[in-house]
Amino acid sequence: MSDLSATSRTRHRRLREQGRTDREDLFAVLRAGFVCHLGVVADGDPMVVPTVYGFDSNHIYLHGSVASRSLTQDATVCVTITHIDGLVLARSVFEHGVNYRSAMIYGVPRALEDEEKLAALECLTEHVAPGQWDYARRPNRKELAATIILAISLEEASVKIRQGPPDDADDPHDVWAGVLPLSTSWRQPVTDPLATRPIPDHVMRRAETPL
Repeated sequence: MSDLSATSRTRHRRLREQGRTDREDLFAVLRAGFVCHLGVVADGDPMVVPTVYGFDSNHIYLHGSVASRSLTQDATVCVTITHIDGLVLARSVFEHGVNYRSAMIYGVPRALEDEEKLAALECLTEHVAPGQWDYARRPNRKELAATIILAISLEEASVKIRQGPPDDADDPHDVWAGVLPLSTSWRQPVTDPLATRPIPDHVMRRAETPL
């Protein structure tokens, strides 16, 4: 597996010790979440939009309405994913920080059609809720026509990870210092009052899977 690219936009300049070059670190960040932030310039103004995603070994897939201004196809966009693992509370406020895992992806989106579009929708659905593609009704022609699916290459990407205690162990100020961990977990599924079926096994498995 190749290393991550080191372009002028993805090269680690500050806090290089937090940078990662192994492509598997990118996949680990992508696997750990399902919401990204898409940064674009729309009608001359910057815009950052949260949206769900799916991915494979070569692309990240985003979806939305064909009328969306944020889903541009003719210019470079920036996609970011961030997971917060804890607050780093140091001896001095200057050294406070955050333990995190993050990825930044640059690319020019490509709109998918026909079989590619359907395959990307399946990829996205299965990333968010494994098993749901074969369980729920799939999109019909009208719904597909109203939806745009963008593929963005993972070729140009950057990953940074910060872990561990504060960096000011040599500070003589006598106060507590350490990490306040943060974790996210699924809760028990809440059934739609109009639903007549029991909760399916794949949803229960998702609820029991740590994020």
